[in-house]
Amino acid sequence: MPPIINAQEISKAFGANPLFQNVSFTVSESDRIGLIGPNGSGKSTLLRILAGDESPDSGEIAFRKRIRLSYVAQDSTFPSGVTVRSVAETAMKLAAVPESERGTRFAETLGRAGFEDLEAEASTLSGGWQKRLAIVEALVQGPDILLLDEPTNHLDLAGIEWLEDLLAAAGFACVVVSHDRYFLENVATEMAELNRTYADGLLRVSGGYTRFLEKKEEFLHAQGKRQEALENLVHREIEWLRRGAKARTRKSKARIDKAGELMGELADLNYRRRTGSAQIDFSATDRKTKRLIELEEVSCEMGNRTLFKKLNFVITAGMRVGLVGPNGSGKTSLLRLLRGESLPSQGEIHRADWLRIVYFDQTRELDPDVTLRRALAPEGDSVVYQDRMIHVAAWAAKFLFTGEQLNQPVGKLSGGERARVLIAQLMLQPADILLLDEPTNDLDIPTLDILEESLLEFRGSLVLVTHDRYMLDRVSTLVLGLDGEGNAEVFADYSQWETWLEERKAAARSDVRSAGRGAAADEPARQSAGKKKLSYLEAREYEAIENRVAEAEEVLQSKREQLDDPRIASDGPRLLTAHAELEEAQGRVDTLYARWAELEKKKN
Repeated sequence: MPPIINAQEISKAFGANPLFQNVSFTVSESDRIGLIGPNGSGKSTLLRILAGDESPDSGEIAFRKRIRLSYVAQDSTFPSGVTVRSVAETAMKLAAVPESERGTRFAETLGRAGFEDLEAEASTLSGGWQKRLAIVEALVQGPDILLLDEPTNHLDLAGIEWLEDLLAAAGFACVVVSHDRYFLENVATEMAELNRTYADGLLRVSGGYTRFLEKKEEFLHAQGKRQEALENLVHREIEWLRRGAKARTRKSKARIDKAGELMGELADLNYRRRTGSAQIDFSATDRKTKRLIELEEVSCEMGNRTLFKKLNFVITAGMRVGLVGPNGSGKTSLLRLLRGESLPSQGEIHRADWLRIVYFDQTRELDPDVTLRRALAPEGDSVVYQDRMIHVAAWAAKFLFTGEQLNQPVGKLSGGERARVLIAQLMLQPADILLLDEPTNDLDIPTLDILEESLLEFRGSLVLVTHDRYMLDRVSTLVLGLDGEGNAEVFADYSQWETWLEERKAAARSDVRSAGRGAAADEPARQSAGKKKLSYLEAREYEAIENRVAEAEEVLQSKREQLDDPRIASDGPRLLTAHAELEEAQGRVDTLYARWAELEKKKN
């Protein structure tokens, strides 16, 4: 069967700047492709070309006949007046979904996505729920292929896990542009990087993100060896050319031509291997105070809802706090309390004297009309960084901006470029505490790596809100979790927080089951004669199922305990395996309980 999408040697440029050239990209049945690449490499543009929303400058792209394609853009917004229900219903009508299938598809998709108020106005939803709704809008159309551009940017951690489960079980193909490394590891069966480093403009590898890193390292090592060999060959040929050929024989002319080819290949290789990395380094103060911010019995309310209550927490020097919780649980509100931007509903917050706090706002508010030059250096053509005067052009180069971009309005920059401008501004402010609200949105993976290294080297304290689980595991020394129901708990790491949530869900399920079994025990004795409804094999199964449930719960508990093992928590691949085993054990327990309930009902 031909590919669903077959793009051959396509190129795209904006003005004189090529994004990519002669790239070939195919999508076949059941492919789950993770697409990565540096900011500005053209990932979003390539996705729009695959979606048919944009045309390449050259090359050919073919779509299989009658395919159903859904595309979710990076920014998901809805007009005022439309509801969650109407968004899904309109999408099914436009996709010509048969009326007989609409009710089932609507209920199943909206239910799994977690929407409860179907009459809520879409435009009033939080960014994370608007992203969920945009994905639902795509899913109800019954696509053969789903294209997602940075779908995790506004989702909370629960939303990301929902999307992971959805894609892992999906029967359709998908291409996902993402910088979330755990998400890519859990979802992708193939990885592709769009980057001029590769001769074909693209490196594609079967397997998840870890496998891709291994293959990329092999490729770069081989490319380095090839570059070294070429440099030696070109050096010898240049020496020969300098001596001059005594006779312009056919052989010497061929050698001159060969030398030219080698020089051209080396120049091309040198050009492709020229990559830039943002230089990020936050400045800490020399404060000696240990207790920087202390929260005593702090509660925060929004309207009639309590976000969290009676929170006691101390931020000390050098502490790196990962702040997690579902959308709407109060993470950003807590950051504002720490800054002193708002006051708690109850309790007290004590701050050390002359405390310097630097805040990264997830809304990234920059004046769109200000030039990049003024955004980076508001008071002249230079900045003072770590007691050194640096010209604005050199300062811009640290963040991968060219001299030509300095007079460009900030509003013309991409999301990743605006994030780098904000980081540049923060770096000029020495801090006792960094408050970072979703700093990873729109950053490419190389910049994320450098940001993480900088945060690890930062001598001050930080509170980090992020949906990037890899960064949480790597950077934070403890995790403060807000459950969205008013509770807050402190954990050693993110895996402990996940385990705690799962245990609470399991306890809630157990309470429901216990109540059901208690009600069954109170049934009149006359119903005991119903045992005859079970077959012989079912009766034997019923007699043994309680012991099987107990054994399965013991296995589940052992899997939870594995996640508390520091050796596993600090080992990425083992941690992923442990999480998969925990989910499998939980599924086994749930299946047994469901079967127990089924037999109980039949018996009675």
